[in-house]
Amino acid sequence: MDTFENLVDMFEKSTRKYAKNPLFGVKKGGVYRWMTYEDVAEAVDAFRGGLASLGVGQGDRVAVISDNRPEWAVGAYAVYGLGAQYVPMYEAQLEKDWKYILNDSGTKVLLVANEEIYKKTKKFIDEIDGLEHVVNFEGKTDDGTSYDGLISIGKKSPKPAVNPKPEDICGFIYTSGTTGNPKGVLLSHRNLTSNVNAIHEIFPLGSDDVSLSFLPWAHSFGQTVELHVMLSYGASMGIAESVSKIIENLAEVRPTLLFSVPRIFNRIYDGVNKKMQEAGGLKLKLFNAMLETATKKKELEASGKSSMMTNIKFGVLDKLVASKVRERFGGRLKYAISGGAALSKDVGTFIDNLGIMVYEGYGLTETSPIVTANSPSGRIIGSVGRPIPGVRVVLGPAEGAPEGQGEIVVHGPNVMLGYHNLPDATKAVFTDDGGFRTGDMGRIDDKGFVFITGRVKEQYKLENGKYVVPAPLEEKLRLSPFIANLMIDGTNKPFNVALIVPDFESLRAWAKDNGVGATDEAGLVKDPKVVQLITDEIAKYSASFKGYETPKKFFLATEDFSTENGMLTPSLKVKRRVVMERYGKDLEALYA
Repeated sequence: MDTFENLVDMFEKSTRKYAKNPLFGVKKGGVYRWMTYEDVAEAVDAFRGGLASLGVGQGDRVAVISDNRPEWAVGAYAVYGLGAQYVPMYEAQLEKDWKYILNDSGTKVLLVANEEIYKKTKKFIDEIDGLEHVVNFEGKTDDGTSYDGLISIGKKSPKPAVNPKPEDICGFIYTSGTTGNPKGVLLSHRNLTSNVNAIHEIFPLGSDDVSLSFLPWAHSFGQTVELHVMLSYGASMGIAESVSKIIENLAEVRPTLLFSVPRIFNRIYDGVNKKMQEAGGLKLKLFNAMLETATKKKELEASGKSSMMTNIKFGVLDKLVASKVRERFGGRLKYAISGGAALSKDVGTFIDNLGIMVYEGYGLTETSPIVTANSPSGRIIGSVGRPIPGVRVVLGPAEGAPEGQGEIVVHGPNVMLGYHNLPDATKAVFTDDGGFRTGDMGRIDDKGFVFITGRVKEQYKLENGKYVVPAPLEEKLRLSPFIANLMIDGTNKPFNVALIVPDFESLRAWAKDNGVGATDEAGLVKDPKVVQLITDEIAKYSASFKGYETPKKFFLATEDFSTENGMLTPSLKVKRRVVMERYGKDLEALYA
């Protein structure tokens, strides 16, 4: 097994060993076209020389504003090879966030995705101290500061790669900033390669594996778990055109692996269930029988038993039903790897029953990101697995935590060096013995499996003194096909209330069948039949809640949470503070 000292070492070993393998696929002219490992290595060598011609060297920062594309990765590995540091940002971020991060990080060169972003950011050179160049990935070759221009310069003036020390910083990843300004997380080569090396110990991936890449590489989950890990195995990544085209692209790329956050798995769950409900009749009966048989087979296996009749029934139904569903996703999907937030146990079991093995993990930007993972050596749906090799997890005290729970504290080579220029914030998240306090609440079972039960900071107290952790409750209610998004609150109040954004596509179809005259969003949310439908959905999906956890009243909003309106972070977490600023009065009125 290869082990890697730094990201330059990893890149060079993989591009030599898997030179002829396809690495990145991009859809052009209606078909996916692939670059090999050898193609990417040549581009990295040339771009490294091009960046050196702009004066980029040891310890400098190079930032990037771009969605996933081969140039993003070429930029990253070229920067690492200069001993410099990569600072990724999102295309969907606001201009003020870009400026804050560029200022805070002290960026020297900025890489951007296209002409539109280039026009917005070119002026930053005059506005931000230390920023000297903006490089357009789509600029013309005769422009010496475009991507193609720098590739051309670098071919004529190559610059050999340095071999960074494991403790050298390889990049900053800015936390999403659900409150206040984002913090620059300082990550070393050792931090990231310790994660990659640990995955090699516990997960049987290979050079014939393929993923559909849509998780942003600007986020630590997408960057480490997909980009670096897949590259380290000699595997391939087809880059999705957009989140809205994931299902279409799955059929074209035919991946063996799907790296995703729960939101996308929830969408698959909703989509398949809706399709089967609409089909009805024999199709629906066979579908339900397939799910029941898959569950029974797993229950028998878990207790070390087997039933020939169940196995035969499972084989027939898998071929008749589950294989047809898998075909929609390209027909080769073996593993679904979930992270970024807690995956609903119902959704995890559902996808697993379709014959796609679900492996949920857990981590944070500050832990590079993986802390724990389910793996072939041990898997419990509903848990986030056991600590990965080299990592230790303990429970620290957390106010209001039920017995047997506490704050997840992480020790290991994956833990960040600190927050850039924020010594007090850094000190606040470390324990005296060097453990990283995650802010997440959880429990650990007797086999070492970790279960996340919520965020310490998000929990609040009702008027009666009961503590509420809203995130797991919100995930459950989001399984309703009529709820697109929601936020629960009840801080210092007699009961919980919810702000709910309906799934208007499903709602319109329901309204048409149920004699609701309104068709526009404003009319739908005021209709008494719609209000009753949402009341019934809350009752149905909150059946497992404690009495005080269930929202007693709700407000229906017409605008979904998004990065554009500031209610979601770029990694799709709800900015509770922003939602409260926008809808606080509407929620307050529910108590009148």
